[in-house]
Amino acid sequence: MKFTTLFTTLTAASALALALPAAAQMPVGQPLDPSIKSSFVHIASGVPGVLYQPVTPGPKSHIALFVMHADGDYLEFSACTELSKRGYTVLCANNTSSKSFTFNDGIIDDVMLQIKAAVTYLKQAPGIDKVVLFGHSGGATLMTAYQDIAENGVAVCQDAQKIHKCPDNLAGMPEADGVVLADANWGQAEMVLLSIDPSVSDETSGMVSNPDLDIKNPKNGYDPKGSNYSPAFIKKFQKAEGARANKLIQMAQDRLALIEAGKGNYADDESFTIPGAFVAANKMFPEDPRLLSRSQKPWPLVHANGSVTTGIIHSVRVPETPPMQLSSYKFGALKTTVRNYLSSFAIRVTDNFGYDESAIHGVEWTSTYASPPGNVEGVTVPFLALGMTGHWEGLAAEEIYNHTKSADKSLAFIEGADHVYRTCIKCETTPGQFGDTVKTTYDYIDSWLSKPGRF
Repeated sequence: MKFTTLFTTLTAASALALALPAAAQMPVGQPLDPSIKSSFVHIASGVPGVLYQPVTPGPKSHIALFVMHADGDYLEFSACTELSKRGYTVLCANNTSSKSFTFNDGIIDDVMLQIKAAVTYLKQAPGIDKVVLFGHSGGATLMTAYQDIAENGVAVCQDAQKIHKCPDNLAGMPEADGVVLADANWGQAEMVLLSIDPSVSDETSGMVSNPDLDIKNPKNGYDPKGSNYSPAFIKKFQKAEGARANKLIQMAQDRLALIEAGKGNYADDESFTIPGAFVAANKMFPEDPRLLSRSQKPWPLVHANGSVTTGIIHSVRVPETPPMQLSSYKFGALKTTVRNYLSSFAIRVTDNFGYDESAIHGVEWTSTYASPPGNVEGVTVPFLALGMTGHWEGLAAEEIYNHTKSADKSLAFIEGADHVYRTCIKCETTPGQFGDTVKTTYDYIDSWLSKPGRF
């Protein structure tokens, strides 16, 4: 049975900003490139995978890339076919959280073991001698957490600073040989932090809010065509956002203490619903494109013809209005559990938390391992970070790169690409300005992977 038929009935990606728009996947039913063959791989219970291989193995097929997202269906993500067409072996997989909204059905620790099974499979596969982890968007959280723990042991995720301590069964995970992050976000925990609505006035309801902290209030500078928030409002909003984030951590820790003392609503865990924290909503910087709009330092920028220039990177994105329905349970609240929140979504901030044109500050990146910037402080293998200038998560690449321990690390930006590497047509000032950004992206990854002596 062909892969495209076999997986027609599998779940689509979740409808979150962190998840993958359907158009970014290979359309179901579309035949594979004739140079590629695919086969089903059972990685672990509830974890399907598809192995993409060149029909005629070449000098690059000994390098295998493993692709998985935090919660989206990535069995047909563009990397699966684009990298296998370029000669690599690629294993694309879903995890046990990919049918739900961001780890609602599985703590990040469980997914680490699923990645372990995939890496082990590839390391034992005939003809494979190098395994590279590929993280897109929220997948960067998984890949960096896995590699950090694999390289440094469970001590790195059990230190006193961690909000949640990982279990001992994560010991002994095999290391990958490299990491590629292509338009990673700042991390699952950080993206929830940036989604927390500080206007919420009642932690038990989405029906009451403070209009003075509402980013959709025109009096605060909101404009659906592009908001222009004042410095005073930005500071007030971000300060309140950080304060609420820390308050929620304390609330969850208090509930966990009761659960572990036998005084909770259940013996093992309990629901934890947070109004105004749905991860597709409430972000200020997509509304006001002045925020997080440029890099801190000069970096390589890859153009449509493959040429590269170096300079301060400027976002070409246009204003966007993420959905915000504070009064909606389905599309306004983060629905998780006490343990899931603490393991996968919680990150501490300091009193000076906030962000400006070029950087996020006041985040304790190593307070959780749901945080790529914190995780990569322990990663030493060859490392590539790519950012897309046509989307508002692009500058996360610089933050992650700055924290990376590896001596062999690279950072570049793809001009005019959106979050899933397609050409951002609405960002162009002239038709065809940015060319085929999918090709540009994967050609650059190919050139990095195939550099002599790297793998």
